[in-house]
Amino acid sequence: MSVHAAKRRLAPADIKALKGERPIVSLTAYTTPVAKLLDPHVDFMLVGDSLGMVLYGLDSTVGVTVEMMIAHGQAVMRGSSNACVVVDLPFGSYQQSKEQAFETAARVLKETGCSAVKLEGGGEMAETVHFLTQRGIPVLGHVGLMPQLINTTGGYRSLGRNDKEVEKIRKDAAAIEEAGAFAIVIEGTVEPVAREITAQVKVPTIGIGASPACDGQVLVVDDVLGIFTDFKPRFVKHFANLAPLMSEAFATYAAEVKARSFPGPEHTFQLKR
Repeated sequence: MSVHAAKRRLAPADIKALKGERPIVSLTAYTTPVAKLLDPHVDFMLVGDSLGMVLYGLDSTVGVTVEMMIAHGQAVMRGSSNACVVVDLPFGSYQQSKEQAFETAARVLKETGCSAVKLEGGGEMAETVHFLTQRGIPVLGHVGLMPQLINTTGGYRSLGRNDKEVEKIRKDAAAIEEAGAFAIVIEGTVEPVAREITAQVKVPTIGIGASPACDGQVLVVDDVLGIFTDFKPRFVKHFANLAPLMSEAFATYAAEVKARSFPGPEHTFQLKR
């Protein structure tokens, strides 16, 4: 047996403890190869229901299923050993009742081995968050812009531009904190409001289209790499621009196949003489 203790994966409690210590780093992950590349660099990976749009070409996240989230959660867990892994609960899998939420969340944790789940909602979901956390399921909250609700909120837009919206986001964040979430994603919220909420709550805030003052930041990994080019929100920065490189590689491959220059002798198996 080694005298050195095996390094353990970061847990939700570790993420919570980072508030006030240093910024928290997060990106979405959906596949094993990407998870392997991200693992040394992020504190937690979010297997987001954004995969519906990024990987499956859906118009929104509403069509994502529990089975899709579990499959990709398993893939990310296979590719990581250091980062905390959080899996989104998709639309319709937790809103009906706190019991439904527990059943879905327990299944996700059991079948993926992830450390926590994320669900969208403020005051209306506080009872559910409390129900889950009291039964051993860590929850990452999500307030502000909620993509699962775009059919009732009028689409993707920044929130907090009037007193009513500001008050709702404040109350939502406070309710989710009190309910026991270990951290809260703040999405699509004007900067001063996100900054104020970050100062008020005792758990970390994770910004996406929010404020640099948030305790951490998360982005969709395909946006970071410049692969998902269908839509570029204001808050996205392409840290690489892989789409043109990928397109060039595909074009070169197609040309070489048509010219019969690929595969070459070095790419084939020959009979030994």
